Amino acid sequence: MNNPIQNDGKPTFYTVSEAARIMRCNPSTLYRAIREDAFPAVRVRTRYVVPAAAVDQLAAEAAESGGCVDVAQMAADRRTAREVARLTGGAPW
Repeated sequence: MNNPIQNDGKPTFYTVSEAARIMRCNPSTLYRAIREDAFPAVRVRTRYVVPAAAVDQLAAEAAESGGCVDVAQMAADRRTAREVARLTGGAPW
């Protein structure tokens, strides 16, 4: 089967355990953040998967800022953007 999406062997999603291991935190901590809408995830029935892009973005922001990245602030910004898009009828473009 020909797959048009090239990801160079890197997964698109991580399990919560894999993402927690990459970020060196306890999976329970990550599950709690996901349930509190403080970390992005996709829920499939009773299972969560974490987008690899979210983990990459977190690492990139930490490297770029040279300091501590506040995931809760990132989540608040995401919720605000979602609410603005809902109130304005979608994306501004």
